[in-house]
Amino acid sequence: MQTRSTVVWEESAPWFGGFSGAEVSVDGNHLIAVSDRGRVLRARLLREGGKLVGVALQQDASLAGPDKRPLRNKRRDAEGLALGEDGAVYVSFEHGHRVMRLDPDTGVTTPLPRHPDFARLQPNSGLEALAIHPDGRLFTLPERPDSTSDTFPLYAFDGKKWSISAHIPSRGPFLAVGADFGPDGSFYLLERTVTPLGFRSRIRSFNLDAMGLAESTLMTSGPSQYDNLEALSVWQDSKGQTRLTLISDDNFFPLQETQVVELTLAKTAPRP
Repeated sequence: MQTRSTVVWEESAPWFGGFSGAEVSVDGNHLIAVSDRGRVLRARLLREGGKLVGVALQQDASLAGPDKRPLRNKRRDAEGLALGEDGAVYVSFEHGHRVMRLDPDTGVTTPLPRHPDFARLQPNSGLEALAIHPDGRLFTLPERPDSTSDTFPLYAFDGKKWSISAHIPSRGPFLAVGADFGPDGSFYLLERTVTPLGFRSRIRSFNLDAMGLAESTLMTSGPSQYDNLEALSVWQDSKGQTRLTLISDDNFFPLQETQVVELTLAKTAPRP
């Protein structure tokens, strides 16, 4: 895996920052993102010769409940985002652990059913990652592994109810922060840990249909190689390369940045 580009995204709006979930359009030119302070936005990805060189904000809205009232306090802490092939958008929250359908233009959310486990998730460590399979099923998992099994329970939603689809093994100190499905149907998991020298990131891929999940580690960064990467979107460019677009959560801290990082695989990864 190679780093194709890294750009710093800056806007003067006081709400700007804290991005934890993102999705890139199939042509790689547009972005939807959500922040942990309850904002959803659309942006254009500026490219030269296919390489990312900047980001231009197009529109934004406050996340709101079904009653169209803006979400407040911890309940607005959006962490995961998923965009279906039919254009449907979903968002997950790590407080009041839930997944909602989202209108990205108005910010209005409508609830999906909850799994009984969601009520038992740890505060501030809830449904951090969200992804949608090409067949339309939603998948989500919490930030921290289950203390009894040392695995991340992976929940799947079939349109009616959630069930545990798999248990992703925890490896070392890394916690789950983002996920997506690639064009090859593989499940990509972005993980993050904090060291005295800065943030480290890791990306693993899994074949959920294979016995033993067929796990591969694609990238493990060094301390401070990137900022606090939390959002992941996987897509395929016009040359058939698999690209991974990642965004960092700056925690609204002056010494951190909103980085947009693009990585590429040499070619679309075959199923293990």
